Formats: sequence, structure tokens, C-alpha cells
Amino acid sequence: MRKYLILMLSICITTCSFAQGDSIPVYLRFPSIPPFSITRIADSTLFTKAELKKKKPTLIFIFSPDCEHCQQETKDLLANINLFKKVQIVMASSLEYSYIRKFYDDYKIALYPNIIMGRDPAYFLGNFYSIRSFPAIFLYNKKGNFVKAFDGTVPVQAIADEL
Repeated sequence: MRKYLILMLSICITTCSFAQGDSIPVYLRFPSIPPFSITRIADSTLFTKAELKKKKPTLIFIFSPDCEHCQQETKDLLANINLFKKVQIVMASSLEYSYIRKFYDDYKIALYPNIIMGRDPAYFLGNFYSIRSFPAIFLYNKKGNFVKAFDGTVPVQAIADEL
């Protein structure tokens, strides 16, 4: 009897030690645009996934206003905005409104009608995408299906080529 107890205990310990957690990120398990809700910087109204235009590619850009890489990525994106004419761009940050507002004003985001910049106070998008570094960019095709993720700085031409 004692042998069986030791054997069963050994099997349980071995099974538990080899068990792996679910290492697949949420955005890959659910490869469609997440049900987000952000507060627009322009007018403090709520913007949700439901307001995205249908049959248009979507670029979700998670950033921090004080991140130099995010600032450079934004400059490059705006300098090449013609590559993204038919793309709706959602820029989101969880930092305080005043920091994001300054970023919004400094980069004159209001001049770009296809860019929605907002505050994600609950860090929903950051958690959904398991953000490791800024900027983080996620692309969806015109059907709303996930295409590609970019972590950190990336040439804007590489982003445009995926859409």
C-alpha cells in the first residue's frame, strides 16, 4: 500500500512540475480587435470598438507620451501619413490626460482625421496585448482580423507593407 501511495504522489508531483501555463497571448487567442473603450483626447468623449469604420484596416498604437521611441515613431508615422490614408489609427496611452494632451497638441494630431488618440485609464489594451515595451503596434485587416504585432520602434514602411 505504501508503494502505491509513493507512486501516486510521484506521478502527481511530476505532472504538476511539467504542466505549463497558457503562454499564448490573449490577442493571439482572440485574433479580432478587442472590445476597447478609450477617452478621446480631443473632446473627452468615449470612443469604442463599435465606432471603428467597417471594412477599413486598423492600426492600434500603444504608447507613452514621455517615451522617446514613441515620439520618434509618431514623427515617422506623421511624416509618412500618405501610406496610411485608408487606415484608421487608434493611439492609446494609460498616462494622465495632461501628458497625453500635450503630446496630442505637440504633434498636431487634430490635423489627421484618421487618427483617434485616447486615454486608456484601466490599461485594458496594455493588458490585452501583454505590452513589454513601447511603442507597441498591432495591425488588423479590413475584416478586423489580426495581421501582425510590432514591439518597439519599427520602420513605418514595414508597417505599411503589412497592410
